[in-house]
Amino acid sequence: MSDPTSAPTDGASAKHPRIIAVANQKGGVGKTTTAINLATALAAVHQKVLLVDLDPQGNASTGLGIGADQRGVGTYDVLINQQPAADAVVASAVPGLFVMPASVHLSGAELELIDMERREYRLADALASLREPGAPPFDYVLIDCPPALGLLTLNALVAADALLVPLQCEFFALEGLSHLMRTVELIAQKFNPRLEIQGLVLTMYDKRNNLSDLVAADVRGYFGTKVYDTVIPRNVKVSEAPSHGKPVLLYDMRCPGSQAYIALASEMLKREQIRVTGVAA
Repeated sequence: MSDPTSAPTDGASAKHPRIIAVANQKGGVGKTTTAINLATALAAVHQKVLLVDLDPQGNASTGLGIGADQRGVGTYDVLINQQPAADAVVASAVPGLFVMPASVHLSGAELELIDMERREYRLADALASLREPGAPPFDYVLIDCPPALGLLTLNALVAADALLVPLQCEFFALEGLSHLMRTVELIAQKFNPRLEIQGLVLTMYDKRNNLSDLVAADVRGYFGTKVYDTVIPRNVKVSEAPSHGKPVLLYDMRCPGSQAYIALASEMLKREQIRVTGVAA
């Protein structure tokens, strides 16, 4: 594994990276795009970030330019074969951003996990090693989850400190979200009492479309301050970037999508500071 630098930054601790699952069981909401670009934006402000690709499609790995030849050991091996987490970490082209990639074998992991001991805790057990002395000093671990509430997503939510939910600005935005919230409550009760909602991020916002404003108002009315002020706009550059194996911040730093993810990272860091210290910067 490449050395992700020798010391934590900005008050982070090598023993306590903040683990955030990026999840929504509804597909096409910008989940992986948010995971990739939020991770990149955090790394750009000198946070040390690990992106765990837990989606069998492997789009987060591909979107960060991690080719098949770099996926010899990945999330499948960590979950199923109990390979040490550090062995599955590879460096991306973004300084400070590392990836635990997904391989095609992950598609069968749901079935393999069914009969395994501590099947819900496999990822949590693996990531616990990142909080031990001598572990790579990550500030944040982001987990890109598959668009389903199966055993892979369950593993992510059991391992995570918090959940970040990307939510598309469309008519059915709230459909299924109540189910996800109930699932989070059950997981907190049965498996992971520290799990909390870190926030909801409105994605694919189109200012020319009145529906986007209506959806945003509905979501904010229901979830209040849990919804980020930053919204992610519809932007062709954001859609193009993954085909080049780059986050949009590297593909076109000046486009509206890049600027939105920079703002989202800044807002997240402010929230995290308030959570830790009770005082905004």
